Amino acid sequence: PFPLSTDHNRKHWPFRLRPGVALGGVAVCFVFAGIARAQVAAPSAPNSSAKTIVLPTITVTSPPLGSLTVPSVAQQKREIDQTAGSVGFIDSESLGNRYTANLDDVLKDAPGVMVDTRYGQELRLSIRGSGIARAYHTRGIEILQDGIPTHQADGSGDYYQIDPLALRSVDIYKGGNGLAYGSSTLGGAINFVTPTGHTAIAPNMLRIHGGSFGTVQVNGQVSRVSGDLDFMANFTTLHSDGYRQHETGQYEQFNANLGYRISPGIETRFYIGAYVVDQLLPGTLTLDEALHHPKSAQNAAVALDEARNTRVERFANRTTFALDSGSLDIDTWVIHKRLYHPIFQVLDENGVTYGIAPRYTTKFTVGGHHNELIVGGRFFGGNNTALRFVNNAGSEGQQTLDSRQNAYNYEGYFENRFFVLPQLALMTGAKLLHDERRYVDNGGLTADPTAKTANRAYDGFNPKIGVLWNLRPDIQVFADVTRSQDVPDFTDLTQTFGSTGNFVPLQAQRAWTAEIGTRGSYHRFGWDVTFYRSWVRDELLQYTTDSNIPASTFNAGSTLHQGIELGVSAELLHNISGPHAGDKLTLSQLWNWSDFTFRNDPQYGNNRIPGIPLNVLRTTLSYTQPGGFYFTPGIDWVPGGAWADYANTLKVPGYVLFGLETGVNFSDGWSIYLEARNLADKRYVSDFGPVTNAQTQNTAVFYPGDGRSVFVGLRHIF
Repeated sequence: PFPLSTDHNRKHWPFRLRPGVALGGVAVCFVFAGIARAQVAAPSAPNSSAKTIVLPTITVTSPPLGSLTVPSVAQQKREIDQTAGSVGFIDSESLGNRYTANLDDVLKDAPGVMVDTRYGQELRLSIRGSGIARAYHTRGIEILQDGIPTHQADGSGDYYQIDPLALRSVDIYKGGNGLAYGSSTLGGAINFVTPTGHTAIAPNMLRIHGGSFGTVQVNGQVSRVSGDLDFMANFTTLHSDGYRQHETGQYEQFNANLGYRISPGIETRFYIGAYVVDQLLPGTLTLDEALHHPKSAQNAAVALDEARNTRVERFANRTTFALDSGSLDIDTWVIHKRLYHPIFQVLDENGVTYGIAPRYTTKFTVGGHHNELIVGGRFFGGNNTALRFVNNAGSEGQQTLDSRQNAYNYEGYFENRFFVLPQLALMTGAKLLHDERRYVDNGGLTADPTAKTANRAYDGFNPKIGVLWNLRPDIQVFADVTRSQDVPDFTDLTQTFGSTGNFVPLQAQRAWTAEIGTRGSYHRFGWDVTFYRSWVRDELLQYTTDSNIPASTFNAGSTLHQGIELGVSAELLHNISGPHAGDKLTLSQLWNWSDFTFRNDPQYGNNRIPGIPLNVLRTTLSYTQPGGFYFTPGIDWVPGGAWADYANTLKVPGYVLFGLETGVNFSDGWSIYLEARNLADKRYVSDFGPVTNAQTQNTAVFYPGDGRSVFVGLRHIF
């Protein structure tokens, strides 16, 4: 009932899940629940001669306690708050009553995290200018799931295997603060943590969402704990016709984990994931088309039946040893990814990523002072077969490329927190890395037939030093200086020029970042504020020459990134409807100020780097009642849009979007909610791929934002 694309695209995926099968997957989750429930013996019938005493019902609730491999959510929050630097944390309970279709819905209230949507679950995610000019997929941020990398070994990847409805919490490590997991990129790391049998909100959960653009989303989750064994299974299916023409998307995402306590000090947990994506691409438009005909698709995208279809299987394990001196985690993983991607040509790729990452944490005293230490290492590699074919309306024509892309990464890191005073900690750390990129061209890409192979190695040493001052248990001040290094991926290194291309041996991007900030709460006020400045060398920037050809990457000279990441909230009124009523009115404000410029560049002088607006603001006013009713209007405001070109001749218009969230949480586990977006049906640009000079180049590079939409949802936890 949900046609996605033409049959010639479907034939490449004989194992494609259809919506009926997808809905069946949700039912399978609840079959597990029934089996687990059936294992509990029914109570014997009472003796008719015995006197029955009926006692009043007592309900006892407590937060999930977690286990060795995955601590409780409260413990995760305490650990991340001890970072001497800017971090963020999201408890999935705050997302339970929202329409949540992609990572923008998860991260939109996190200070410093910039998310620009394009279509379906495709988006551009940036922290502190990471991937500021990236025209697609990831750049400069490590995407982790349960502490384990999800991207390919060269650093490339997308966000499709992160299911927004399969999360228990989200750890956000901005910039060099991702060192706790071995990350040292400009943007840092985001760790998406899935539930376990110990940390799940409830044993069973069912969610149904639907609304504008033919959207239907169904999610089911079950979890159980039986002695030393626990498991969780989560399945989501999402179908949407999309706001624009040729934007139909179908997603099926399955996540499960099984944990076993081998002994009081040893626990192992296996993770399994399967992710099926069939997404048609609407392409980009000119600025005039995006603002006046936003529902239209690019003609070439329709003619070539452009799409991005992926099949991903993930298998991982974490085994934790609780030692007398600390705790040792050993992570291993294998990810298989198949990509069928008809665009200017048909990209047909098949690759495997694998790795191992030991991580040791310990606490001890030095001269009577408390000390906490993390020491870890990571080796992960990947082998990818990258083929290209002439695109015959979405089908493979004559082969144009047969290549192999091999990447290997060797990393060691440590982070130490020494408490000079009980409330004052000195944090030091460093990462040592050696990354290799090996490319083999078996014919088709390079203009030089003798250049069959190309290798590039990158070495780096990235130190960190910072301080954390706990003024009070709920108020912190921090400052730190870190060095980052971003290594080019194969999308950067193998660039297409016309019908041919070359391996381009780019330099790694390097930066020093200084930050100072504070986070905490006091009475009715809460805040999270950071000011940062990054001095960047050889920044990896992209420019679009033709909207139908992947963007090219170059190393800039010296650039400067600086900004303010601010999130504040204030409880304006309390007990509004009467004494002891418990209802309240809360105002929340998010402000990201992002000032990214060239520094005396020979070509662009001190121009602003295109891609991200100078100011992005989000304001919400929320009324809540203890009985479960809430009403939250919101405003998303971009006062002035970003520059679209490096010459700073074309700027995207700013915009204001009005939205509304409301719903009721009932005491029996049922919730019903409604969300309305872009109520004024504003025409605006949500993202684009930068060009060098808009006065001389084709500027069909813009993605229009979605128009007015309404979504309703129903959740039941039991």
